[in-house]
Amino acid sequence: MSRKEFDASRMRRMKRVAARYGLTIMTAEKLKVLGHPGGHQVRDDESYKIVFGHVPKPFSASLDEIEDYLEKLEAGEE
Repeated sequence: MSRKEFDASRMRRMKRVAARYGLTIMTAEKLKVLGHPGGHQVRDDESYKIVFGHVPKPFSASLDEIEDYLEKLEAGEE
């Protein structure tokens, strides 16, 4: 497996993309029942409103969902 496939590397890349659009990716620090870190959500830096990952509950988006959201944003679909 190449380094670019590690979650930490993916997160750094996604945070750079999000920053270009004035967004911040936030990660829940609370552990879920299975012992894994919580999910993620995306916040608008200007208004501090959560724009993705808060439905049906806060921090409900996975890394894959965040990545898809950012790809759509870059393609002009969001």
